[in-house]
Amino acid sequence: MERKMIIFCMLFFYFSVAQTTAPHKRTKYQQLLKTIKYLQTTVKDKDVELLHTPENPVDGCLSTSVTCFQQGILKLQPESSQVNFTFIQTVKVLQRFTISNSGKQCDSSCESYGKKTPREFLKSFAKLIQKWSPALPPPASRSGARTTYTIEDVGASQM
Repeated sequence: MERKMIIFCMLFFYFSVAQTTAPHKRTKYQQLLKTIKYLQTTVKDKDVELLHTPENPVDGCLSTSVTCFQQGILKLQPESSQVNFTFIQTVKVLQRFTISNSGKQCDSSCESYGKKTPREFLKSFAKLIQKWSPALPPPASRSGARTTYTIEDVGASQM
């Protein structure tokens, strides 16, 4: 009887931990998406520099794409000076977003991607996160094997 109780407790603990880990990552990715959506509403979209926007990166080009988005984020400007401080803080959160890539490196550079407006740039960044996030439900278009990518800790208190 004692043995069954120990096994039950171990299983209970294992499943408790497993259930709390997945929602944490999902919450982190969802918070990144909310951050991007906030920037879409506050970013200056007229009379600004067009940004190189990676779209549909192939398996080995994900970290290159994220690097391109991080470089483009530095060029974003707030629509009004009233949201400047919040805008800067939000941009800093997105700059901390990194991906570990266990796949091969991509040969293309940021300049090889087409240029788009800041809002379109942010929409593409959100699509990239949704597509490659292991914690979010996969989009219907994803198929086949792929390289494993993980998000580096940004820190829940910073989001």
